[in-house]
Amino acid sequence: MLRAQNQVLKKGVVDEQANSAALKEQLKMKDQSLRKLQQEMDSLTFRNLQLAKRVELLQDELALSEPRGKKNKKSGESSSQLSQEQKSVFDEDLQKKIEENERLHIQFFEADEQHKHVEAELRSRLATLETEAAQHQAVVDGLTRKYMETIEKLQNDKAKLEVKSQTLEKEAKECRLRTEECQLQLKTLHEDLSGRLEESLSIINEKVPFNDTKYSQYNPLNVPLHNRRHQLKMRDIAGQALAFVQDLVTALLNFHTYTEQRIQIFPVDSAIDTISPLNQKFSQYLHENASYVRPLEEGMLHLFESITEDTVTVLETTVKLKSFSEHLTSYICFLRKILPYQLKSLEEECESSLCTSALRARNLELSQDMKKMTAVFEKLQTYIALLALPSTEPDGLLRTNYSSVLTNVGAALHGFHDVMKDISKHYSQKATIEHELPTATQKLITTNDCILSSVVALTNGAGKIASFFSNNLDYFIASLSYGPKAASGFISPLSAECMLQYKKKAAAYMKSLRKPLLESVPYEEALANRRILLSSTESREGLAQQVQQSLEKISKLEQEKEHWMLEAQLAKIKLEKENQRIADKLKSTGSAQLVGLAQENAAVSDTAGQDEATAKAVLEPIQSTSLIGTLTRTSDSKVPDVESREDLIKNHYMARIVELTSQLQLADSKSVHFYAECRALSKRLALAEKSKEALTEEMKLASQNISRLQDELTTTKRSYEDQLSMMSDHLCSMNETLSKQREEIDTLKMSSKGNSKKNKSR
Repeated sequence: MLRAQNQVLKKGVVDEQANSAALKEQLKMKDQSLRKLQQEMDSLTFRNLQLAKRVELLQDELALSEPRGKKNKKSGESSSQLSQEQKSVFDEDLQKKIEENERLHIQFFEADEQHKHVEAELRSRLATLETEAAQHQAVVDGLTRKYMETIEKLQNDKAKLEVKSQTLEKEAKECRLRTEECQLQLKTLHEDLSGRLEESLSIINEKVPFNDTKYSQYNPLNVPLHNRRHQLKMRDIAGQALAFVQDLVTALLNFHTYTEQRIQIFPVDSAIDTISPLNQKFSQYLHENASYVRPLEEGMLHLFESITEDTVTVLETTVKLKSFSEHLTSYICFLRKILPYQLKSLEEECESSLCTSALRARNLELSQDMKKMTAVFEKLQTYIALLALPSTEPDGLLRTNYSSVLTNVGAALHGFHDVMKDISKHYSQKATIEHELPTATQKLITTNDCILSSVVALTNGAGKIASFFSNNLDYFIASLSYGPKAASGFISPLSAECMLQYKKKAAAYMKSLRKPLLESVPYEEALANRRILLSSTESREGLAQQVQQSLEKISKLEQEKEHWMLEAQLAKIKLEKENQRIADKLKSTGSAQLVGLAQENAAVSDTAGQDEATAKAVLEPIQSTSLIGTLTRTSDSKVPDVESREDLIKNHYMARIVELTSQLQLADSKSVHFYAECRALSKRLALAEKSKEALTEEMKLASQNISRLQDELTTTKRSYEDQLSMMSDHLCSMNETLSKQREEIDTLKMSSKGNSKKNKSR
């Protein structure tokens, strides 16, 4: 489409370009003709100017010749005649030139107007053509842009498709190789399975004592597999149905009760006057509605209680559905009994003087609705009675008709909902009309409201039941196939009952076989114990290393202790010498210097405030801090002696050394502990990574094995099915040959018996 449009647009652009070129040539020709006319005009104007100048010269000469003529009148009569002739000639020539000039002016003006008009037309046409050409050019540019984009896209797609084709070719080659391998594996598997099949057939023929699915009449007695999900689903559905039926029963009870109250009020109030015998009989029948409606709820409750987790729920085993069907039949008999009285009661209302035409029309509609309601109930009861037949009479309903009966039940429920909607609509219209009557009492209004609310409840209940049944219809139809294997279903209720008894016996036998398992260590706990064991072995190795390192540190510390003991002795000797030197100095110097020196030594002293001697000082102690600790000195005037000061310094340094060594040992122990923990964690991490790698490899192998086994399973299934079909055909042929051989043997026996009898008679 785009290419065709492009061709058309190109042709249009070329045509417009040709037209514009032709118009340009025409414009050039017009310009040339205009220039020629302008040149002619210029020449004419120049000629006119010349003639005008000549006329002026002639007029001047005439003016000059007139006075001369007056002077020479006498002498120049001949010359005057000559001048008049010349003047007449000049006048004629001038008149001709003037006319020619006017004609040329007119032609020039007309040519100029025509040229302007043609020029304006050509310019407007040129402008339109230029705009069209620009538009066409824009369209052509857009189309070329689109074509370039599409070409690029197609080239990219082409490249992608080439890459994809290459990959597909590679995959095809790989698939061919795989198919060859699979064919080889299939051959091997076929050989293996054929051998296994022969072995299994020989084992089956030799070892299997009997086949429990040989006789079809005994197949229903086989206990099917227990489907707990199916049973729970059916019980849930039955519970929902019970709730809906209970709502429907309460709504029906209210409807019949309030209808009875209305008969006592309208059209004649029983408190004021006696009602008609028809309405009395109708009221008497309606008073008995509970005895017909309540059994519906009881029957549904019994049906719900019969569906348990241990039973097998199909139509053949739901015996309680028959009782529900019987209760529904009795209720329908009740509806049939009250229907003519209800119709007659409505006719009586129509015949009363209070009834208007609109109310009469509503009563007729309600009578039709009541007939439809009874017919719908009869239809519903028919289908439910059909569904109850398999549990009582196995030949009453074929299994192939179950699905159609269920669909008809759903349609009947939807029809019941539609009828109830019509009844609700018509009764609400009737109630509004009756409320507008002047004789309407409050009792009638409240009774009508109660009847309307019960009808609305009936409509809602019918809608819920219809939607519930339609939603679960597919499940109902699918659950009909639930039954014993290798059989078409439960043939009779007696066989279903026997099957349930066998199921209970089988469950009791399985419970008796169940033995309590011995207590074992859980898998998670075993993994945790293994981790603890690994960590304990690692911590033992770490503790051994810590002990060795601590022994080495103890030996080093003992060596350092001896070294520092020697250093302390040397420092003590130096201190004694220094004290002696200071004492000698003090003796030589005065007492003032002794006091100053004592104050200097007290400033360097250690925590002497903690000592008992300094604690007894009267004045408050003064503390001073430094890098080596905290010192306390007093402001007492007494100077401590040299030995006590030395002891204080020594004790302070020793306490400080002990504190630092304890901190160092604590830091070393913590570092060793952290190192051991880090080492254990690194080992655990390495073990975890190794286990992770091993598990990933196992998972890959497991996934490959799963895919391989799935493929093998599909192939083996197909081969088994083919082999089984072939074996079944072979067995059929063998049976036929055996039957033929038996017939031949029987004939031979008969012939031999006949021959023996003949010989005996002979």
